[in-house]
Amino acid sequence: MSGVDAHHHVWQVARGDYGWLQPTPALTAICRDFTLDELRPQLSAAGIGATVLVQAAPTLAETRYLLDIAEQSAGLVRGVVGWVDLAALDARGTLADLAANPLLKSVRPMLHDLADAEWILRAEVQPALAALPSLGLRFDALVRPRELKALLATLDAHPDLAVIVDHCAKPDIAAGGWQPWAADIAAIAARSRAYCKLSGLVTEAGAGWTVDALRRYVDHVIACFGVERVIWGSDWPVLTLAASYAEWHAASEALLSGLSVEERAAVRGDNAKRFYGLVY
Repeated sequence: MSGVDAHHHVWQVARGDYGWLQPTPALTAICRDFTLDELRPQLSAAGIGATVLVQAAPTLAETRYLLDIAEQSAGLVRGVVGWVDLAALDARGTLADLAANPLLKSVRPMLHDLADAEWILRAEVQPALAALPSLGLRFDALVRPRELKALLATLDAHPDLAVIVDHCAKPDIAAGGWQPWAADIAAIAARSRAYCKLSGLVTEAGAGWTVDALRRYVDHVIACFGVERVIWGSDWPVLTLAASYAEWHAASEALLSGLSVEERAAVRGDNAKRFYGLVY
């Protein structure tokens, strides 16, 4: 199979629910519309034939918007990671309604944007988490290092939950941050069946990023999770704050060059197909 980009976004700014996306100096470059048509040639150049489209707004309206885009993508978008308020009284019913669309593969609360680092452990969230496996849904964990201990406790409490850690939990690469991220990510890999998404690293490293600056973090993730539980994604268009699609793709090739052909194929597509249940 061709490669899979297991993490990218599209957005239409006028929709108005991207609270984090403001024309600040740091974000001006991506504070515009991004579409599949803009992404397609970059995917083609990288040999990628399928994608997973990920939420960027904490609203049901955006989730339905993304499902519509996937349905109209001529087979490019094979899965959607949406958003549901998991603490809502009607969360299970909402999840069941959305899960009726086979393109919905996972849900992602924007945990690292919440004031409470332990929000995921709240009692009112647990019924929705418990319902996800029976609905055939997975859980994308959008976390920074501060939320990793709470995530580990969640995984202990819900061993049947299929989880993937987005962006390697966003280690502070720019500042050379290592602990407690390294120990916590290792604990998650050892004590659960969670996967880890190899994405978002160049933006954590900053505009002056290098392959060598990323290597320590990538090697640690692969050592902890094994090649069978690591999945590649671009995080486009957030990626473009620090690199082009082609630059991140080339950097990934360099970072994975020590793996066998089969192992690289697993990270670059096969694992995503298996974890998300992508249909070809």
